[in-house]
Amino acid sequence: MSIRVRNLKHIYEKGMPTESLALEDINFDVEDGEFLGIIGHTGSGKSTLLQHLNGLLKPDEGSIIIGDIDITSPGISMVEIRKRIGLVFQYPEYQLFEETVAKDIAFGPKNLGLSEEEIQERVKEAIKLVGLDYDKFAEKSPFELSGGQKRRVAIAGVIAMRPEVLILDEPTAGLDPKAHKDVLAMIEEVHRRTGNITILVSHNMADIARLSDKVLVIDSGRMVTMGTPKEVFSHREELARVGLDLPPVTQLTETLRDRGIDIEETILSVDRAAECIARYLKKKENSRC
Repeated sequence: MSIRVRNLKHIYEKGMPTESLALEDINFDVEDGEFLGIIGHTGSGKSTLLQHLNGLLKPDEGSIIIGDIDITSPGISMVEIRKRIGLVFQYPEYQLFEETVAKDIAFGPKNLGLSEEEIQERVKEAIKLVGLDYDKFAEKSPFELSGGQKRRVAIAGVIAMRPEVLILDEPTAGLDPKAHKDVLAMIEEVHRRTGNITILVSHNMADIARLSDKVLVIDSGRMVTMGTPKEVFSHREELARVGLDLPPVTQLTETLRDRGIDIEETILSVDRAAECIARYLKKKENSRC
């Protein structure tokens, strides 16, 4: 299972006086089991790209091949796309509507025409995967839950479809720090257990750096760069030109380097930063002896 995006182009309101270029010449690959982070400032084209990957938008040019299916081909079955690719929009809890958590999560699998036994199995599995207790939450109204719990239930509804690709557009937007941390840990665990391709859009550079195998940077509808987190975040001037910051810990350690502190470049984790700073201080202390 892989994703191949080739020469993707999309124009909004094509042929109208208000037409605007949303995406142009987007090319990238995602391999089986990889975690892809997508970053870019507001209006850069991130959400437009996600909607192409889910088949909600069709490109004016280019192709998207997921596995062995070109989802941009004329006449392609949307049912087949939905089976393979799950998309979680921003604030997905606003789409909750059923009277119980279990019924809400079951909505997608029911539309796949599955047996009642298979639907219930998927509901139980999804509730467990998002870190909730089935016996405690299944018969609760989703509207009685906290914001973080609602977000988990909404994501469980997509997971219950068992997509081979899980796409999340700012899944922690608007959550308090604890719920933010909990939802991210849940996404990481779902990715680990399912082994699917996970694509995460976020403005939080620390989250992207920690979770991603690859990072894709978009600016004004065009791909700026793509690489490992260390490769991407080593180009701080290039990122600054497109309005993006380094992860906070990387900002700190690069500032120390600018001031002559001899530690390694592009540190992305707090633990690694602490280790390098402690080693530097120990070396300085020994040099005084």
